[in-house]
Amino acid sequence: MSDSSSFEISTPLPESLAAWIAERNIDEVECLVPDLAGIPRGKILPAQKFLNSWGERGLRLPESIFTQTVTGDFPDDVDINPADSDVYLVPDLSTMRIVPWYSDPTAQVINDCYYADGRPVDIASRQVLKHVLALYEAEGWDPVVAPEVEFFLVKPNTDPDYPLEPPIGRSGRAETARQSFGIDAVNEFDPIFEDVYRYCELQQIDIDTLSHESGAAQMEINFNHGEALSLADQVFLFKRTLRQSAMSHNVYATFMSKPMQGQPGSSMHIHVSLVDKKTGQNMFSQPNGEDTPRFLAFIAGLQRYLPRAMPLMAPYVNSYRRFGPHFSAPQNVHWGRDNRTTGLRVPLSSAKSRRVENRVAGADANPYLAIAATLAAGYLGIMEELEATAPVEGDAYGMSRALPVHLQDALGGLYRSKELRTVLGDRFVDVLCAVKEWEYDAYQQVISAWEREFLLLNV
Repeated sequence: MSDSSSFEISTPLPESLAAWIAERNIDEVECLVPDLAGIPRGKILPAQKFLNSWGERGLRLPESIFTQTVTGDFPDDVDINPADSDVYLVPDLSTMRIVPWYSDPTAQVINDCYYADGRPVDIASRQVLKHVLALYEAEGWDPVVAPEVEFFLVKPNTDPDYPLEPPIGRSGRAETARQSFGIDAVNEFDPIFEDVYRYCELQQIDIDTLSHESGAAQMEINFNHGEALSLADQVFLFKRTLRQSAMSHNVYATFMSKPMQGQPGSSMHIHVSLVDKKTGQNMFSQPNGEDTPRFLAFIAGLQRYLPRAMPLMAPYVNSYRRFGPHFSAPQNVHWGRDNRTTGLRVPLSSAKSRRVENRVAGADANPYLAIAATLAAGYLGIMEELEATAPVEGDAYGMSRALPVHLQDALGGLYRSKELRTVLGDRFVDVLCAVKEWEYDAYQQVISAWEREFLLLNV
């Protein structure tokens, strides 16, 4: 993958694209751009207009979409053009898909964004991941990733002051007890997941196993391993697909990190291995199955830099509620073999499949940024030849905490990290921190139900 400093936007229309649209009688095309939160932004236009705009710089958005907060606001002190000039959308045709839940034939495509002079928009989350991957390509390394994404199904909720509740399943009852890996508990929502698997197949989203997690109506979907950018695209599309499927059955699907009191949180575990492009060999394991020095250095990089990269993996105030005790969420970045109490787990595997699992990232994270943070930390570990701690064999939950407790603490760690700025980009780090500070300040204006209940008449 190339991370060139410029791109020629005016390119000829591929004949295969026009044929693809004509063969499927596409009426409209959704041009998607993942913003800082991983929310799909963009434009919807008639298929013919989409074709006519190709190579004419006809698809544009204001640069400020990459500084929009999750609340829809725009911080004042961010480094963008004062005129909020347009950036130009260039569709990545490898992401062209049918939108399967519409009755009218509709296509969707993920776009990269460029400035008028051809430079990629360095604050776009997809570009941040592409930049990190270019560092690996320069070394002749190919990262392979496999995300696991958890989520909750809940009853429709239109009042934000009202707590979320598990939905009613096929039995007519809601879950009241934890059903870890329960087969019948998953089958309660068969109609939803039948749609999900069908929609994912039509969109070439390569999901694998579905299982019930420990929360009430909490599930996990595993993705098959593959190229990092492709998997980030698939998680991005999957989140939208799941929400649409659930809503069609009068259920909400949420990727909030901690949606319900008394229930565990939802994570996005990211498995990573590294392949030598020349030999095709897994660089994390020697032929006899022993760890390579680069594998241990990669883990050491995760240990040093993941706590500083937390705003990319735990981006909201709510994200840090997941890391409470007794809910199977890591408290630190110790590592261990087949040890789920550590933040970094090395599953038992053959030498060919040797990998490390980052268990820190939350389901609420932008997948492009969570994967970028994981790879950036590992890259720094290898380049700096860091040394990993000894693996933990017992319970790591009771060991010293290494992860930030609050979003504001996390922002300070990222803002001051010269090393992560070098890999992720100074301007991106500044924009991300400004947006997250704005969101934190907005949260601080909210008076919670807990405060009204216990402080109103007691203090």
